[in-house]
Amino acid sequence: MLLVCPLVCLIITVFFLGDAVIPLFVPQCGECRSCLSTKGNLCSKNDISSSPTGLMADGTTRFTCKGKAIHHFVGTSTFIEYTVVHETAAAKIDSAAPLEKVCLIGCGFSTGYGAALQTAKVEAGSTCAVFGLGGVGLSVVMGCKAAGASRIIAIDINKDKFAKAKEMGATECINPKDFKKPIHEVLTEMTGEGVDYSFEVIGRTETMTEALASCHYNYGVSVIVGVPPAAQKISFDPMLLFSGRTWKGSVFGGWKSKDAVPKLVADYMKKKFVLDPLITHTLPFSKINEGFDLLRTGKSIRSVLVL
Repeated sequence: MLLVCPLVCLIITVFFLGDAVIPLFVPQCGECRSCLSTKGNLCSKNDISSSPTGLMADGTTRFTCKGKAIHHFVGTSTFIEYTVVHETAAAKIDSAAPLEKVCLIGCGFSTGYGAALQTAKVEAGSTCAVFGLGGVGLSVVMGCKAAGASRIIAIDINKDKFAKAKEMGATECINPKDFKKPIHEVLTEMTGEGVDYSFEVIGRTETMTEALASCHYNYGVSVIVGVPPAAQKISFDPMLLFSGRTWKGSVFGGWKSKDAVPKLVADYMKKKFVLDPLITHTLPFSKINEGFDLLRTGKSIRSVLVL
């Protein structure tokens, strides 16, 4: 059910018991400058800034353990059976959608897929390089393929991920450890003048600058998708930007969350993209630590926990 307020033109979702929803770590209040602008999607009510509070929008926490307050994690706190989120941080979705699949749309898939389609706006026939082939990186590959990129170069130090990357649309896979020269030089030699679009999906400052240097010296676009490491600074040659390159960041793939998530779920139901290849393990909630171990050792793409 949707209620439309004619005075401010805001659409308010009304939730009912039993609705299927996806919690949103990037909310969409519909009132702040970012929500009202077509240029961004990072709602001012987010809690993923450099100084997160771990609290609800009203400054309180709704969780306690043995009388002590427990903080909320990025407004969702989803590693639990029950959670409390603000109404701006939940998207109602098709009740027929398989939750054990579309849960990926709440973060990893949308972040990578949107980085290519929404943030970079990859064009048909373009060349792309994707640094990092985890669940988010593979979703970038899928986005580049959906956009019609003619060449998608996937980069990772774990060769075991190459087959999956090619399944998702990568045209070539390379391991930086196989070369004695910096990977941006390898990519420049492979493409002539650098790729049109590069994506850093690891979260390392070194690969962020390598990704920037690997894109076309004049009109290349490099997108930081991986979460930057805390308390680290980045240094680079400013000539990389002076010559015309564009360096961008992407949070949640540039999607306005409450608007986009139901549409992405609908697209999945219409088979416009697949999610199953991204899910390598399905584990009971009691084996959550095993899921983290699989992730750390590079043996999984995405592990889905079920109750």
